[in-house]
Amino acid sequence: MVGEAAGVTVGETGRTTADKTAKPATEATETLESGPATPPLLAALIFLVALNLRPAIAGVGPVLTRIGDDLGWGESVLGVLGAMPLWAFAAVSPLIRFVTKRFGTNRTILIALLVLAAGDLIRSLGGPSGVWLGTFAVGAGIAAGNVLVPVIAKRDYAGHVAVATGVYSGCITAGSAIAGLTAAPLAARFGGWRPALAVWAVPPLIVAALWLIRVVRDGQENRNAGTGAGTEVSSAAPSSSSSMLQAAGSSDAVVADDSDQSGADRASAPNASSTAVTAAAEPAAELAAKPAPDPRPLWRRPMTWWVTLFMGLQSSAFYTMSNWLPSLATASGFTESQAGVQLFVFQSLGILSGLLIPVLMHVRGNQICAALTASAPMVIAGFGWMLLPRWSMLWSVIGGAGQGASLVVALTLISLRGRDPQDTVALSGLAQSLGYLIASIGPLAFGSLAELSGTWIAPLVLFTAFAVGQCVVAVLAGAVRWRNSLHEVPHLKMSA
Repeated sequence: MVGEAAGVTVGETGRTTADKTAKPATEATETLESGPATPPLLAALIFLVALNLRPAIAGVGPVLTRIGDDLGWGESVLGVLGAMPLWAFAAVSPLIRFVTKRFGTNRTILIALLVLAAGDLIRSLGGPSGVWLGTFAVGAGIAAGNVLVPVIAKRDYAGHVAVATGVYSGCITAGSAIAGLTAAPLAARFGGWRPALAVWAVPPLIVAALWLIRVVRDGQENRNAGTGAGTEVSSAAPSSSSSMLQAAGSSDAVVADDSDQSGADRASAPNASSTAVTAAAEPAAELAAKPAPDPRPLWRRPMTWWVTLFMGLQSSAFYTMSNWLPSLATASGFTESQAGVQLFVFQSLGILSGLLIPVLMHVRGNQICAALTASAPMVIAGFGWMLLPRWSMLWSVIGGAGQGASLVVALTLISLRGRDPQDTVALSGLAQSLGYLIASIGPLAFGSLAELSGTWIAPLVLFTAFAVGQCVVAVLAGAVRWRNSLHEVPHLKMSA
């Protein structure tokens, strides 16, 4: 199956015709997983999980110079350290479906929180080897959250998908911005970078203790279900095909059944049923009036690689500046605290720009306008940091607006360029796995060039060149040469 190739599992939709007609469409299950609805307070815990998906990474940038001074590492080694979480994302994300299949979604989130907290502590309390091991563990824990948080949020808030997407995206950005703002003051107050980073082990442990309630509740429901006739396999009604598309377009979307059902119980035909759903959702006459979708396999479509490249370039810009902006600012004469404020501005503005960019997402029937509008500010910021570094706060504002909008555009392109939900999930897996590998080049090359040249000009030239390349790719990825989705949703809004 297409979804299987991407390392993901799609919600079961293969009920028989008799089962489907047993309920009116309006009463069909709206979630992509089986089981009763999650109580509101427990459902809201997913947003606390989202708050923990960036601080352990974002807190490193403001103390990167301290880490280098303490361990005797130059900019090249520090660049590798900045790229390590992205390598963990790329390596671990495809494996999450196997862990989820074994333990269930909620247990996997619990494991991820514990791994994240352990990584924070190992990185802070160990020696040089502990820094590397802890950083990879941090990336692995966050990778699981990247995969599962969007899906759980959309499952538990099936009737308010857009609101849930905006809230969890805002929580991720807020956590990142808060860590960037407080890292330097924490290091100054507690006497070093180690305690400043160890602090971020506490929030995931607290959330893990709360999340344990969901895990216990799952166990009770599974025991109760074992006494009944069985667990009903959920299905998606034709009217909910838009929600399925949105769920499939999220970060390496994985939907797993928490009830640990056997493979036989969970057998379904997602490809066939999804096609039936989307065909029913769109009149035949309307389908006939539109160009056919690209019939080639995913990896043979040029659009796949343009979307993947756009995803990688925009991620590269974000993680490069998240790691190196504080060092760049202090080298320009700003204090550590002032540099932390600039990083906070750079990261937090993504919330606002991410909410505004969907307005441009369908200008002239394509995404070129939105992709270029999101990409151009990073070019301006790159030239600004290179030519007028004393105005770094202004470039942080401009660059921050661009990075937030770019991620929304990247996620939306993934959603719109898939032919159906399974194809979209496969595209998401490919674009994000390879995209993170491309993104890792940014912080690594930035640090290496800074060390080799002894100045910040050479790395900023490379950074700006990548930003210009993103603008070029924006035109190619934003153009619509094929009607890639059988059920394109013109009003679809994805947020970072």
